[in-house]
This record gives sequence, C-alpha cells and structure tokens, in this order.
Amino acid sequence: MHPTLSSGCLLCFDDEQAIAQAAAEAAGLSLAVIQRHRFPDGELRLRLPESLPPRVVFWRGLHQPNEKLVEILLVARTAHQLGAMHLTLVAPYLAYMRQDIAFNPGEAVSQRIVGRFLAGLFDAVITVDPHLHRVATLDEAIPVKDAVVLSGAPLLADHIATQRKDVLLIGPDEESLQWVAQAAQRHGWESGVCRKTRHGDRHVAIELPSLPIAGRSVVLMDDMASSGHTVAQAARQLKAAGAASVDVAVTHALFAAGAVQLIREAGAGQIWSTDCVPHASNAVSIVPAVAEVLRALQARTV
Repeated sequence: MHPTLSSGCLLCFDDEQAIAQAAAEAAGLSLAVIQRHRFPDGELRLRLPESLPPRVVFWRGLHQPNEKLVEILLVARTAHQLGAMHLTLVAPYLAYMRQDIAFNPGEAVSQRIVGRFLAGLFDAVITVDPHLHRVATLDEAIPVKDAVVLSGAPLLADHIATQRKDVLLIGPDEESLQWVAQAAQRHGWESGVCRKTRHGDRHVAIELPSLPIAGRSVVLMDDMASSGHTVAQAARQLKAAGAASVDVAVTHALFAAGAVQLIREAGAGQIWSTDCVPHASNAVSIVPAVAEVLRALQARTV
C-alpha cells in the first residue's frame, strides 16, 4: 500500500527509482514507486498511491519507448482521477521526435502524433536535447503551457574540461552544430562539424572539417549515439588524420548492441554521457538541472 501523499510528489517505476529519488529529494518532492504487474499476454496492471496531491511529476525516460507510451497513458489518466491537478512529465530522452514530416507518401509523422498525445495528458514536459530538425521549439512539437528543454552540452563540456586540455570539439554531422557550438563557446575551444552523407541506418560517409587535427585532443560530441556507425566513422578518420586522442561525449547513450565496441575499435578512447539514458558511460547527472526546473514550476503552481 502506498501512503497518502499530502505534498507534491514524483511518481516513477522501479527501473528508474534511483534517479527519480535523487530528483525528488533535490526538488523537495515525495517519491512514490508505481506498482506494476504484467499479465501473461503482456497487458499491464498499474497501481498508484490511493490519493495524490494537486501537483504531480511523473519521471519516465522514453528510450525503448513503445510500451512506455502505454504506461504514460495509464498513469496520467489515473493520476488525474486520484487528485492531480497539474501533471508534469520528465522524459530525459523524448522518443519519436525524429520524423517531423512525411518523407514518403503514407508515412506517419510520429513527432506530431506523439507530441499531441503527450500534450493531451500533461501540463508541462521537461526533456533534454530533443532531436528536433525542422521544428524550432519543443512547444511546436508538444503544445503544452510549459515545454522545457535542458541541454547536456554544458554538463558534458564541464566534464571534458576536467579530463582534457586544449580540446578540439568536433560534431559528427551538421545537425550536431548546436550542441558543439554551445559547449565550445563555454570553454573557448576550437570546434567544427563533419559533413555526413547517409546511405542507410548503418552506412554513412563522413567528411572532416578543414581544421588542424594532427596532435590534437579531439572530442566528438552529439546529442545521441545509437548504432555507433557515424561516430565510429568520424573517429576512424580523425585518428587517420593524426589526432593524439579521440574521445566521445553524447547526451543520450542509446548504444545498440555492439555499438560501444565498434566505436572503440575505430580508435576512440573515453566515452562520456549524461544519465538521461542509463549506461556504463554515464559521467554527469541531469538531476540538478531538472530539479531546478521542478522547483520553479512548483513556485508558479502552488
């Protein structure tokens, strides 16, 4: 049985309890772990606290998202029935943001569909480095009153600064420019981005930027790494160009099976990530930044 919660609370599932607990403590919220039972056919039975305070936060990272979207639907609707008046979703990684147009006839525009789905359930959404292309702001994708975007770039930059001197910061493709530029400016580093031509999910061609690379401590930075092929190709070419070291820093460590090995075999040394997605490479935490936003929202909604 869950206790009745008289103050603001943060809901989570047991697989994210550690990071949710840290965020709840930092934001001054109670923590409640949702009970989950899976039936043999895969359906879920969820149990929330018997009653909820007016302000509720739900922490659910959306890596491996498909079942989690069902969880979100069940939790959000039930939370409102149990007393929640203002509901915030903290999704450090936000899924289905890649496809913002139909590239071929008949394709589902997942960003628009999932964004409006979430907007119909929550009053506020907090995420980190969402993968947006032709959409400039998060509230265009998720039309809620408070659509808050945090960035892992400054956190990773500060960590890199403790590990490497005279850094050359490189993005593996043009889309990484926003994160690379932000991190480089923070510490006065030289930076550039590669040009990428994609020939499929696992086949890319990389052209390095016109910068002096030989003898440099290079760090490849991007918002995410999944298959690892783009990062590996860039690392391989940087090493061939004479880089003294090549390390990798990403906000979202979505690494598929074999991706880390592929990157290391290409010549990369350290791999650093935020804890948006749990992984052995997690080096910096988003909890303080998220807690600051939660406290600000609390101050406005009490």
